[in-house]
Amino acid sequence: MTSRFRLGLIINPLAGLGGSVALKGSDGVAKEAIAMGAKPKAHLRMQQALEVILPYREQIEIITASGPMGEALALQMGFHVRVVHEVADETQAADTQAVAKVLLNETLDLLLFAGGDGTARDIFAVAHDNMPVLGVPAGVKIHSGVYGITPHASGLVVKMLLDGELVSLMDADVMDIDEVAFREGRVKARRFGEMRVPAEPRYIQAVKMGGIESDELVLADIAAEVIESMEDELFIMGSGSTVAAVMTELELDNTLLGVDLVKSHQLLIGGQGHILGRGNQQLSSQLIRQIGKENIIILATKTKLKALEGRPLIVDSGDPELDRELCGYYRVITGYHDYVMYQVANPDLD
Repeated sequence: MTSRFRLGLIINPLAGLGGSVALKGSDGVAKEAIAMGAKPKAHLRMQQALEVILPYREQIEIITASGPMGEALALQMGFHVRVVHEVADETQAADTQAVAKVLLNETLDLLLFAGGDGTARDIFAVAHDNMPVLGVPAGVKIHSGVYGITPHASGLVVKMLLDGELVSLMDADVMDIDEVAFREGRVKARRFGEMRVPAEPRYIQAVKMGGIESDELVLADIAAEVIESMEDELFIMGSGSTVAAVMTELELDNTLLGVDLVKSHQLLIGGQGHILGRGNQQLSSQLIRQIGKENIIILATKTKLKALEGRPLIVDSGDPELDRELCGYYRVITGYHDYVMYQVANPDLD
């Protein structure tokens, strides 16, 4: 007789509570959300994932915590359940870490958890990349790359493993934002590390890939990627709201319709305006040549790129020869450790 698939299960009952009452998250406001009428939904999201693998329940042993963190739902659905950690009916954020610590010693085939970015952070704090994990999206913020794109998609990934399909593992970012700052209109994103997830691109969420982007979170992602790479070189910061997000994260004044010079995270010169005095041609062709094509960094959200409907990004330096040199495909930063290749062209050139 073959051994059962050892599926760890964690449900964060508090995940997503703040969403329905417009609290932009659940961290630290669970009681307030419940008082405002919010209803727990994380167990329903996990149920949607587990329904995909119900036909396999005889092949699965679910290893979990008591009550609302896994046991109740798994028993209700008819799975074989082993409880390895007891929790109170009213759970706390620390319970996620406590359960994850116990499950880390269980040699799981996979840890399936329902929550948001705070839940992913709590699990990462204990597990790091020492066991394969997969998130079922149930929180207000799903900013990390460790989640399925939907609960059903997470279930499909587990089904692939049960079917014996060759599913590789990849390292995916655990990201989160400061919810207190977010509620005040400021986005402070941070990368906490990586966890190992099944590498199934049809069903696993790349950070900010596909679906509807949250502009604030995507811009914070892009800013975090750029700032991480900014060392002692001189950076010429161009115009536009995407670049402005980088300046905001650096807490520097920004010139929306001009360029700024930044070095070592400090503003050297700002408010340059239009160097050439013509529309978006803010840098002279001589300076662009000196910078070099290889040192041009393009930032854009995927929403903006999709809006182009396949049309290229435009280069119009006023120098046709330079424009020809600058045409081609560039790596565009679209998030934190997230890039796409996109064409740059000038429609006036042959």
